[in-house]
Amino acid sequence: MARELVDVAITGLGASTPLGGDVASTWAAMLEGRSGVAVIEDEWARDLPVRIAARLAVDPAEMLPRVEARKLDRCQQLALVTAREAWADAARPQVAPERLAVVIGTGTGGVGSLLAQDDALEQHGARKVSPYVVTQMMANGPAAWVSMDLGARGGARTPVSACSSGAEAIAMGLDLIRLGRADVVVAGGTEACVTAAVMAGFAQMTALSKREDAPEEASRPFDADRDGFVLGEGAALVVLERADLAQARGARIYARVAGAGITSSAVHITASDADGQQRAIRLALADAEVDPLDVGLVHAHATSTPAGDIVEADVIAETIGLHAVVTATKSMTGHLLGASGALGVLVTALALHEGRIPPVRNLRNVDPGVKLDLVSGLPRRGQWRAGLANSYGFGGHNVSLVLTGV
Repeated sequence: MARELVDVAITGLGASTPLGGDVASTWAAMLEGRSGVAVIEDEWARDLPVRIAARLAVDPAEMLPRVEARKLDRCQQLALVTAREAWADAARPQVAPERLAVVIGTGTGGVGSLLAQDDALEQHGARKVSPYVVTQMMANGPAAWVSMDLGARGGARTPVSACSSGAEAIAMGLDLIRLGRADVVVAGGTEACVTAAVMAGFAQMTALSKREDAPEEASRPFDADRDGFVLGEGAALVVLERADLAQARGARIYARVAGAGITSSAVHITASDADGQQRAIRLALADAEVDPLDVGLVHAHATSTPAGDIVEADVIAETIGLHAVVTATKSMTGHLLGASGALGVLVTALALHEGRIPPVRNLRNVDPGVKLDLVSGLPRRGQWRAGLANSYGFGGHNVSLVLTGV
């Protein structure tokens, strides 16, 4: 006999992005269609083939005590600051430590600290290497630090699946609650890899936009003139909670995470794969028991690459249809890699909760192959029963999450 699944609610939100140091400022900037992309003027970027990126609006180190901040990689600082915001937003649920879990995904972990300490080793020798470098570079570091900060003893887990890491973390959090292994889970993603080596690598792949003359116009998902993505940094976390427990304590519920679909394409290490994406969406719809016609809005992965955007547009049209309104907020934040899928879930939850969905920035000349109802100019208002958030990553990772309104 099939086991009845418990409902899982989103009761807290936290974010730090190129648009703002918290959810409120990030959301306000998205609704206004602002850009967080700029030219990097630092000396280390002078000789890079691409010098535009979406860096954080607020340095997380400034929001932490100095002694605490210096022990942490930037992605760990982000996770800690963002988790504290999400936990406070959820009104600090009273939960037994053994029933509280943390799942935070990342694509590159503490790569910034690793590269910096490698430079210190090369230039000054082993005695100048920081004793914190091992714990700073660990991919599981963000989840570990947040678990200690919150006293979470129900598990600290770290999905590492490139750009879908944050979305997969939320899917894992959903499973932990459904399986009865936790009552509350802090889940999402964090990323801070705007470094010379990472940017040079993406540039060598010809994956980055080269619009240095107008950086705020560089990220343009679904536009016919798109030429690549913009690397960004940030974090987004949500507090997932058993819906019955959230209701019993009178918590505000933004939305419910109703279903998840995770597939692997097993085709190519970087290329988009329509079959894998379609299967992920259909699995998520089936898991949520939601009809495609009930999905009123979609937060697309849409990184602004020539090949990737058109594949996803066709997949959305095939699996959901042309009735849903579609946004792509990477047009404003750039691509936050392992944090991007979690930010997409956060945006979808807010859109369902407030009845507003942010526009796609820089959408002046829609690719003629894209038939979707794209939000442009002003935010779109509406009341939607369900929303879909897509996230895809190098390695053939495909994650789709279905959220429903309250």
